[in-house]
Amino acid sequence: MIHTRNKTTWRGIWLGIPLLILTMACDRKPASETPAQQVTQAPAPAPAPVQKVGEEIKSAYQWYCAQCHGAEGKADGINARLLTVMPRNHTEAEYLESRTDEELFRAIKLGGVAVGRAPCMPKWGHTLDDETIHGLVLYIRELCNCKGS
Repeated sequence: MIHTRNKTTWRGIWLGIPLLILTMACDRKPASETPAQQVTQAPAPAPAPVQKVGEEIKSAYQWYCAQCHGAEGKADGINARLLTVMPRNHTEAEYLESRTDEELFRAIKLGGVAVGRAPCMPKWGHTLDDETIHGLVLYIRELCNCKGS
């Protein structure tokens, strides 16, 4: 039987690991990728459009995105103040309307460096499948109440 204190300790360790990784990533200069490397990492085609995202996608956003982007997408997550580059505010339609869904997909899947943005944005392509990433793009569209260009 595991004591509650041990569970709490392990939970704290597992929640602190992403913070440590993000903090370390923001302190480094981005590694340059050659155009050939970027071409080989092309994202999958978009699935059929969906009206609203389900709880599974919202839960993924809370788990993977909210630590920096905030629970409501307002760039006020617990890690935001520790980053050298502030995370994108997902409720500001002006910027997000100028980006296509494909650009948002690539930023999530391949990370900030791959799309010419902040190195603090990790690449989630090895953690999240394409369907979940497309769902996150739709959820970001819900948060900003906007459509892509």
